[in-house]
Amino acid sequence: MKGRLSRKSIIKHFLLVHLILISIVIRIHAQNDSLNNNDLQTWGAINPGKGFTLAKTKFGVLNISGYMLARYMNQMPGSQEYKDHLGNPQQMDGRNDILWHRVQAFIQGWIYDPRLNYMITLWTVNATNQVAIAGSMSFRFNKYFNLTAGINAFPGTRSLGGSHPYWLGTDRVMADEYFRPGFTSGVWATGEPFKNVHYNVMVGDNLSELGISAAKLNRHLGYGASIWWMPGTGEFGPRGAYGDWEFHDSLATRMGGSFAHHRENRYSNLSQNSPDNTAIRLSDASLFFAGGALAPGVTVQEANFTQYAIDAGFKYRGGFLQFEYYFRNLNKFDADGTLPLNSIFDHGFMVQAAFFPIPKKLEVYGATSQIYGSFNNASECLLGANLYPFKTRNMRLNGQVIAVKDSPVSSVFGYYTGGQTGTTLSISASILF
Repeated sequence: MKGRLSRKSIIKHFLLVHLILISIVIRIHAQNDSLNNNDLQTWGAINPGKGFTLAKTKFGVLNISGYMLARYMNQMPGSQEYKDHLGNPQQMDGRNDILWHRVQAFIQGWIYDPRLNYMITLWTVNATNQVAIAGSMSFRFNKYFNLTAGINAFPGTRSLGGSHPYWLGTDRVMADEYFRPGFTSGVWATGEPFKNVHYNVMVGDNLSELGISAAKLNRHLGYGASIWWMPGTGEFGPRGAYGDWEFHDSLATRMGGSFAHHRENRYSNLSQNSPDNTAIRLSDASLFFAGGALAPGVTVQEANFTQYAIDAGFKYRGGFLQFEYYFRNLNKFDADGTLPLNSIFDHGFMVQAAFFPIPKKLEVYGATSQIYGSFNNASECLLGANLYPFKTRNMRLNGQVIAVKDSPVSSVFGYYTGGQTGTTLSISASILF
């Protein structure tokens, strides 16, 4: 009969309605679970963005997120000559290039138990032709103690606490880049033992394992630690970010200190003038482990690296101020000849400040950093701006100009070339999801 549903059609519609209701219930539970998982904060070298959830079952969660950066940079003058502390002439070659600079892909979630977390990081810097697959696995016992094994930043400066890419520029300022350790394999513990007090303690292979195979490592393990206190609001923005995009109505504060120590090796034969270990530079831009760096014809094979840093940061209604002071000592040299000194002590600081003339849209900032080295003093001043076109911190356009004097830092990853006295201009666009 027309207009009347058959029994078969009624059953089909009944099942369809129930399937829709079941899917709605599952989605609500998934959203609640997601909120509960997002309540957990992690403090590490690389924290992914929120990204997208690809799978969510009783066995685990799979999320994917990414970061990418396109950058134009011009270091002026294009070339210049300077002398190292031994009086040897050195050449500075400035860059002028457009690069699809950096790409990172993060796969993360939990597996088997919500307390058992994993992260897989695909990382490349086209400026250095480096490609790496990093990651970690961790178990959260409670808020006081979280144990992780994998590749992480070796604690030493505040920027190694997981704030990337939430910096004012897209890379570190000169003093931070000069003094900081790098990334290495190890085991670390994090937690909040007291209200608003956090720690990160790590045992790692060396200061930086990029480009270093396990066969070249020595038998010495490195030790690092960082502690910070946030007495104001109890937080300092996502990942402890630089800049107050969130526009704090109450004063947010963060104060802390960091420490790193390892007996470093040059990781190559003494007959090779250029070492595989490029993590440590002298204040005249020379590689510490290069042949003849401290005396003609003498090469250092091993040395102790010890570094301390203290920092303080403040945020209020779009305003941001960050200060950090660094101390680094190199000593106990093992060399193939006589050296004119038995230790090298360098220190310096950086100050960064920013505010939003247009909240959550336009940020302007300035910074300076100073390095007081055994062989050279270096300094910089910079001005920059960030434009956030999509009402999110995770996509921005950045422009920055830096006045550099006698840079000891030389890295195609960042803004600086060793020996430069001049101006660096950079323009970039970045996305995090």
